Amino acid sequence: MAVTDEAIEKIKGMIVSGALRPGDRLPKESELASGLGLSRNSLREAVRALSLIRILDVRQGDGTYVTSLAPQLLLEALSFVVDFHRDDTVLEFLAVRRILEPAATAMAASRISEEQLDALGAQLDALGERPSVEELVACDLDFHRDIVQSSGNSVLCSLLDGLSGPTTRARVWRGLTQEDAVSRTLHEHRAILAALRDRDAEAARAWATAHVASVEQWLRSTL
Repeated sequence: MAVTDEAIEKIKGMIVSGALRPGDRLPKESELASGLGLSRNSLREAVRALSLIRILDVRQGDGTYVTSLAPQLLLEALSFVVDFHRDDTVLEFLAVRRILEPAATAMAASRISEEQLDALGAQLDALGERPSVEELVACDLDFHRDIVQSSGNSVLCSLLDGLSGPTTRARVWRGLTQEDAVSRTLHEHRAILAALRDRDAEAARAWATAHVASVEQWLRSTL
């Protein structure tokens, strides 16, 4: 194992074991290196690597701290990696979204508040019946993000948020080229909202699945 990898594993072990907790300040570099049996150079490289993936927060003039380790913070690295996707992998991202988003929508059925449901309805009403493709896609992203946040699962929300980027261009492309894409999307949004209002988790799951699958099916037919 490379010395930097060994240093990363040792710091990780301290966090996983609870020796270092979210918000804790790391000991001074010399003390930590000595305590872990590491060179100061390998420790610095490990700290640099762990700060890039938001495990550690290096504050100049103050010290190095363990971050909050909140899912949305840790999964920012996923969004960064996803940005490097190739166009031929979009179908794979849609397939993952088709697995996760209906589950989150079903979970939201019992948790979403009436105020949140009213806000979603107002969002769709404000969009109107003939929105531009850009307006529709922006609303689509917000609509699903708000529902997923209502699922109460921050990890699921962060995962889906990170995966939404690669499918955005496909949704715009569909809106521009498929004749009934706008009306179909609006209809599916209304159906999802109605299922959520009825607190019908399985209907919400089914409509969310159909919604993502329709984009996936269209994209397969055009490739």
